[in-house]
Amino acid sequence: MQIDLNCDMGEGFGAYTLGQDEEIITLVSSINIACGFHAGDPHVMARTVRLARRCGVAIGAHPGLPDLLGFGRRDMACSPEEIADFLTYQIGALLAFCTAEGVELRHVKPHGALYNRAVQDERLVRAMAKTMARIDRNLLLVGLAGRNSRRMADIAAEESIAMVFEAFPDRAYTPEGTLVSRRLPGAVIHDPAEATARALSMVLDQEVAAIDGTMAPLAAHTLCIHGDNPQGMALAAAIRGGLEAAGVAIRPMRPV
Repeated sequence: MQIDLNCDMGEGFGAYTLGQDEEIITLVSSINIACGFHAGDPHVMARTVRLARRCGVAIGAHPGLPDLLGFGRRDMACSPEEIADFLTYQIGALLAFCTAEGVELRHVKPHGALYNRAVQDERLVRAMAKTMARIDRNLLLVGLAGRNSRRMADIAAEESIAMVFEAFPDRAYTPEGTLVSRRLPGAVIHDPAEATARALSMVLDQEVAAIDGTMAPLAAHTLCIHGDNPQGMALAAAIRGGLEAAGVAIRPMRPV
């Protein structure tokens, strides 16, 4: 059995630093690099791509809505055409940095509000997959594991894009299998032991405990560890150690 561990990185901007990129990258198999709309800038992107090359981890683009002040977590009324242009701009920028460093761009993981909306918005999933296919049909699209996974995967496949589904050991879940809003208490889990237990449940049992105590089913191919969590390093170390102790190999995400 194997699983990918991923982390969002390159989320600093200008003089501001966010996350523990250089430490956490040694514990994950894939990273998602911010592309300048919700976080990141050209220098941060270049530096993060070089870091990934040195550490041998898989690289993905982490495009978001043009919401730098809100860190891409506020929804915006954008048309599919606008979303296509936003993604083309951001994926293209990171792809250029990857090409310059001689490394491959492997996947695309939408950020924040864009990611969450895709769970319910079929037009958005199609727009993202169609845009990616125009750039590179080998790119993997990352989405939220849960009850809508099959439909999302079918739509992406119609546009010749394979999907990989993701779960979050350090986030609370609703009974419906979606993420609890960060505005609510307890939405982010900081205890490494609790996060590790949830990761094992996600991988071995394909389910996660929801906030009401019920078990929500999910089939995940990658687990995300948030680098902006103050306990990010401790979480990454505990989750990786727990998975490997259970016989789960850590490998970059792949088509399924």
